Amino acid sequence: MAFGHGPAPLVIGHRGASGYRPEHTAAAYSLAVALGADAVEPDLVATRDGVLVVRHENEISGTTDVATRPEFAARRTTREIDGRRVAGWFTEDFTWAELATLRARERMGKTRPQSATFDGRLPLLRLRDLLGLLDRDAERSGRGVGLVAEFKHASHFAELGLPLDELFADELAAAGWDDGRPVVAEAFELDVLDRLARRGVAGKRVFLLEASGAPADLVRALGSTAPRFDVFATNDGLAGLAGRVHGVSVDTGRLVGRDAGAVVPAGAPLAGTGLVDAAHDHGLDVYAWTLRPENRFLRQGFRRGSAKSGWGDWLGAFARVLETGVDGVFADHPDLAVEARNTLDTTRG
Repeated sequence: MAFGHGPAPLVIGHRGASGYRPEHTAAAYSLAVALGADAVEPDLVATRDGVLVVRHENEISGTTDVATRPEFAARRTTREIDGRRVAGWFTEDFTWAELATLRARERMGKTRPQSATFDGRLPLLRLRDLLGLLDRDAERSGRGVGLVAEFKHASHFAELGLPLDELFADELAAAGWDDGRPVVAEAFELDVLDRLARRGVAGKRVFLLEASGAPADLVRALGSTAPRFDVFATNDGLAGLAGRVHGVSVDTGRLVGRDAGAVVPAGAPLAGTGLVDAAHDHGLDVYAWTLRPENRFLRQGFRRGSAKSGWGDWLGAFARVLETGVDGVFADHPDLAVEARNTLDTTRG
């Protein structure tokens, strides 16, 4: 499987099949593979003893049962993470042996109550556990699945002496995943992507463009003069990324938001097909996040009924994103994204 401008966009299981099982668990990843995902996306953070753990954030009270564990009550603290004050329990204050005693919880229990029925049953994963799981699933199914790894708060961890790029390179080598298998590294910070390139880590590097704000590494270096994410979504910004990274990954609002079809002035951030076409002209792939079927996440016009947890016209919403020509989409329900891709192919055919 190759990552690139193929005839159909890649479907990437966002934190596994996180719409059906608590995110970043073995159950979520195995289900994503079974549902036809081309790749899966783990978020990577580090423990105190330098183990890469697969978690949405380094603050883990929303995705584990740590807050109910009296033996860890004293670990609760407040930290500044990328300019924000955050209170809770942080992976960098635990060893892997300690985190291994915790159990996963559904992060959006009210929206996904069925997934929440798995709370307390599923252990946490290290990156090495996930790589082993993907190897075993590939052996059973005869179908390899790629890895799209997101580096969370890389500058923060580097300051703690826990460089995510170095830990990642070591893990890939130890697991035999440095042999040319499809691997993509993505981050909201360019610095960690540059460090991966200097280390010679194989695979593609993708710069994540947040809807607002500025990259944390650039804010640390430049303060209030740091360029905002919008700057990188301009034609000149994309040209500057060419050769430095292999692609950009944007939230769906940049592709199908209110102004996505409007003509933009020179130097303004691009949107919709204009953004995708310009990126492709500069040799960059474009990925989009995150396809979700619940009304809570759908734009007006695609919602059905009043329940936020109810599913709306997900097929129509997903098709709008796919029609922009993106190279890959992140989906909490990989089977729905595969269905939307198949429907689009049938319509075009």
